[in-house]
Amino acid sequence: MRKLLLVRHSLPVITGDQTASLWQLSEEGRRRCEHLAELLAAHRPGVIVTSSEPKAIETGQIVGEQLGIPVETAPNLHEHERPGTDLDTFEQFQAKVARLLEHPGELVFGAETGTQARERFSAAVGDALKRHPAGDLAIVSHGTVMTLFLAHATGIDPVPFWKGLGLPAFVVLSHPELEMLELVATVE
Repeated sequence: MRKLLLVRHSLPVITGDQTASLWQLSEEGRRRCEHLAELLAAHRPGVIVTSSEPKAIETGQIVGEQLGIPVETAPNLHEHERPGTDLDTFEQFQAKVARLLEHPGELVFGAETGTQARERFSAAVGDALKRHPAGDLAIVSHGTVMTLFLAHATGIDPVPFWKGLGLPAFVVLSHPELEMLELVATVE
């Protein structure tokens, strides 16, 4: 059975003067990647594909270096497009994401609906699987878009799932069935 590992990036440095899509990992985030690599090693991914956002690239590079496997960046694995939300309070942001997850067909906030984000992400996952047709594949991406994908594929309740994801976290899915085999909700 082939496995698809969906990995949420590690802990970034959160800065108010920079959009979230440009954030990089914190020292603690880099340290957590070492533990993440130990956990992912049991699944023996052959390659890591990351989104183009720095925090995902760094997560993939640290894990790939520790596991001795190649890392590449691919388009359209980025987070739900939501420019201009960086000034929200944590509570405002959580409420917006919850509404997006509950109503993916509506343009709740940002530049795309949840459905559009999921379809973009799903197509990118499919492309990565086609480029790497053998062996297990790890994809490093982002919490909201991963949750949208998983809710559609597996029927999970998206809001509590998203709220429970740590930085980093990962899900192991069978492929092509997309049955959830394992969830590691947080890696510290």
